[in-house]
Amino acid sequence: MLTMKDIIREGHPTLREVAKEVAFPLSAENKQLGSDMKEFLVNSQDPVLSKKYNLRGGVGLAAPQLDISKRIIALEIPNLEDEDGEPLLSAIMYNPKILSHSVQKACLEDGEGCLSVDRAVPGYVVRQARITISYLDAEGASHKIRLKNYAAIVVQHEIDHLNGVMFYDHINKENPFYTADDVLVIS
Repeated sequence: MLTMKDIIREGHPTLREVAKEVAFPLSAENKQLGSDMKEFLVNSQDPVLSKKYNLRGGVGLAAPQLDISKRIIALEIPNLEDEDGEPLLSAIMYNPKILSHSVQKACLEDGEGCLSVDRAVPGYVVRQARITISYLDAEGASHKIRLKNYAAIVVQHEIDHLNGVMFYDHINKENPFYTADDVLVIS
């Protein structure tokens, strides 16, 4: 089981590398890695398990955050409007790619955080409001999905990790809370 001790922190060189694509058919090791990453996210959102294992809550995790330079991300994004508690997006994505994006941009009102960053970094992280992505699942099946707002922001954050980009790289250095008038601020 993955815990916070498995997650590397900012300043580690792997977080600034462009990760390598994974080959298919997937090795047992890469399948297990994806599964372990997803399990971490589920556990981190469980109040009992997160307290027991001292896990910070997360909605996304990229393999480079585990010091593994591979294009693998796991997502467990809660749907805050679903009373049944079903996730908005629950997936393990191998070799994800952004195919297209909207002109409109968006950011989270409270900014972004990261399991690899142990400090608060105030400021708006401006990203695309809508994206279309493609990825492969563990069996090698190809998927294409459209995401918007919060889910789109989370996926862009994780794909950034695959490209050696940290969320705070997107914050305006001179005016961290500046946004153009047409940027959607999501609360």
